[in-house]
Amino acid sequence: MMYASEALRVLLANKVRSLLTVTGLIIGVGAVVAILVLGKSMGGAVNAALGGVADNSFVIFPNTTQRNTTMASIRLSDLAAIKASVPGIVDAQPLGFHSDLVRSGHQQARYGISPDGPIPFNTTPIEYGRRFTAADVATAARVCVISNAVYLRLFPNGGDPTGENLYAGARRYVIGGVLQPPHHGFINASFGSDISIPWTTYVQTYVRGSTVFAGRFIAANPAEIPSLELAVMNALRARHGQARGQQYQTFDKAQITQGINGIFNAMTMVVALIGAVSLVVAGIGVMNIMLVSVAERTREIGVRKAIGARASQILAQFFVESLLLCGSGCAIGLAVGLAIGQAVNQFAIVRLTGSITPIPWLSAVVVATGFAIVAALAFGTYPAYRASRLDPIEALRYE
Repeated sequence: MMYASEALRVLLANKVRSLLTVTGLIIGVGAVVAILVLGKSMGGAVNAALGGVADNSFVIFPNTTQRNTTMASIRLSDLAAIKASVPGIVDAQPLGFHSDLVRSGHQQARYGISPDGPIPFNTTPIEYGRRFTAADVATAARVCVISNAVYLRLFPNGGDPTGENLYAGARRYVIGGVLQPPHHGFINASFGSDISIPWTTYVQTYVRGSTVFAGRFIAANPAEIPSLELAVMNALRARHGQARGQQYQTFDKAQITQGINGIFNAMTMVVALIGAVSLVVAGIGVMNIMLVSVAERTREIGVRKAIGARASQILAQFFVESLLLCGSGCAIGLAVGLAIGQAVNQFAIVRLTGSITPIPWLSAVVVATGFAIVAALAFGTYPAYRASRLDPIEALRYE
């Protein structure tokens, strides 16, 4: 405690010099902490947006860059065979998209129509009505589930629209359910099309021939999706002739989440390296100032040694000074970084995405504390050691 109070007195006696010394630490720690907070916030926002994608679903479609995509086309018979032969696949259904002029009453607009089933691809909760049942799929029922955007456009007066008629072109569907808004920010991300109908109804109405754009597969265990994707692609190649070398691409929630999180982690690493450079520069400044302090207080050190101060006490005194200098710089940098990260998160990310992610307090404190300890050990030890090794007689003669 005595060392800390003495160190604080010395640093406060040279306020401007101390502040300029720790500026590099403030910038480095502040930048790393701000990016850490923003990275977590953006990652949380993306994960929240992807929350509308079913965890147990994945999509496989032909790679469009291959020479002949026709050889890799997915047929309805392929889906039925894969559901029956690949263990772990609960259901296999076609995936497609059809745009049409949709109307209800005097309101109309153009929307996309896609197939779905009892286990939905878009897991956004239901606002009104219900989702599809197995009976809807088995009977190819003329029923639909509409997004909240379609509901607001076609039913401006509000109210429960279930049971109302909706026309897509000349075809009539009964509204069975309405989805809730996916988010409350400016970016209302949703997955799937605006209007969903049972996939059997979609096949009867919109599929021409036996091929479909893609296949959507539902896994019994989401953890097995990577292996199931490989098994399904191998099954497709086997059905189409292995020698033809068909190429397929996959889409699943974990794949996208992992890729986006990887981008944010890479950004954090780059800024951490920049912060490390700033730490080195700031550390050199700390060492320089501490050496100057030792030179200025050489006579004081000699007096203290002459009246019985041990070398370890002198070492501790100057090391505590450097630790306090580095600690104060990193503490200010921590506060600045948290303030910047929280401000951007609150006024930009939350408003855009509607997703609120907790601030990573523990990670931020660990980063700042680690920077302070490393800077003090790497750049404060030598000046303290040099002060402790001064000869008292030579120090007393120093002018």
